Amino acid sequence: MHLTRFSALVALMMLSGLASAEVRVEGPVEYGVFEGPKAALQSGERVLRRSNENIEQTEIVPARLGTKFGLRYQLAGKVAEDVPLTLLYFTPGIRTPDGKRHDKLEVTQKLVPGAPQDIMAYEFTESHEVIPGEWRFMVFQGDRLLVQQRFTVR
Repeated sequence: MHLTRFSALVALMMLSGLASAEVRVEGPVEYGVFEGPKAALQSGERVLRRSNENIEQTEIVPARLGTKFGLRYQLAGKVAEDVPLTLLYFTPGIRTPDGKRHDKLEVTQKLVPGAPQDIMAYEFTESHEVIPGEWRFMVFQGDRLLVQQRFTVR
């Protein structure tokens, strides 16, 4: 079998995983506050929640324990071996009990090809997390920004 330089390069890229499909957001992005229990919670308390909760579309988020807000979106072109997602949560400055300020929280998430939807959400479970101001959520794959959304916590 005779391979041209181009076909040899393509074969090498496929074997090395460099020719992976390009991940992209497909369809509408839902954003806002996830509907859930309205119970008054104490710091550290959590309530079991469904994974398919409805989302009230809004950019205004109530500053209270138990509030869960974020994005639900569908990614096309996912391959398990692809570069994982990086979820960046830019906060107005969460100060943890140890006195450290956190303006950015980062989560790495593997791609799950069979998952029909992906979620990036934050739930206020500790009093020190409930910080009014602008929160910005960004989903990256490597250096590619896939989706972003701003929220105002009041």
